[in-house]
Amino acid sequence: MIRRVERSPAKGQRYIQRSGAYAILPLKGRLLMTAQVDGALDIQLPGGGIDAGESPLQALYREVREEIGWSIARPRRLGAFREFVFMPEYDLWAEKVCHVYLAHPVRQICEPVEEHHVTLVLSWDDALVQLNNAGSRLFVERAYPTG
Repeated sequence: MIRRVERSPAKGQRYIQRSGAYAILPLKGRLLMTAQVDGALDIQLPGGGIDAGESPLQALYREVREEIGWSIARPRRLGAFREFVFMPEYDLWAEKVCHVYLAHPVRQICEPVEEHHVTLVLSWDDALVQLNNAGSRLFVERAYPTG
């Protein structure tokens, strides 16, 4: 059973399952993060949806490159959580199944190519305070080297 975070599914609402892969990326005692800046600032773990025909690891490498422009190595799956949300960019009610990995950032290879995304480097404490997603916070807390 995959742990549900935040809201329960709305009664009578049909949800489409959407799986994604997300990375916790420690860098010199801090974390590489992404911020979506099209409106309100939304600080997130780099990652996103798994496309058809793609494995979670393939999606992880692609999404990290698109959202923060970094290559990564040695991803290790920490677990997963699920959430029931409306995704306005897709006009979709989704049951998101979010696979979370701990990986090592290797180097920046380009600027973010994902529209409205910027790369941030935050302290672990700042990341925990600023992450909007309860599931992401849960896994960052578990991975925190002193937490």
